[in-house]
Amino acid sequence: METNNKSQKRNNIIYWIFTIWMALGMVSTAIVQLMKNKDELANFTNLGYPAYLMTIIGVWKILGVIAVLIPGRPLLKEWAYAGFFFVMSGALISHIIIGDTMARTLPALLLLVLVLISWYFRPAGKKIPSIHH
Repeated sequence: METNNKSQKRNNIIYWIFTIWMALGMVSTAIVQLMKNKDELANFTNLGYPAYLMTIIGVWKILGVIAVLIPGRPLLKEWAYAGFFFVMSGALISHIIIGDTMARTLPALLLLVLVLISWYFRPAGKKIPSIHH
């Protein structure tokens, strides 16, 4: 039993480290997108996306971070993680398709990895309960 508690404690520490890092990354990129930062605008248009998409994604990222961090609401958290996965995997794939530099591609890859690790290590209370027949 003590080993299980140590494992849960370790997983909880991993969860919070990666979740906080993910949240900071999502909020900071959202702010840059909402402010229509010149470099970020160039990045978006280079990928072939319209500038207005920055506002939509920026708002979604902030709402997703709130959903992941607030207590309870496991279904909402799953939706937020799914949204983060789609946005960041889409960004990564877009950078790869256009043959973008590693410097421009790496942030999307990093955020995608943070999302996956945060989701994987989320505590039982943040998961949707399994339904067994």
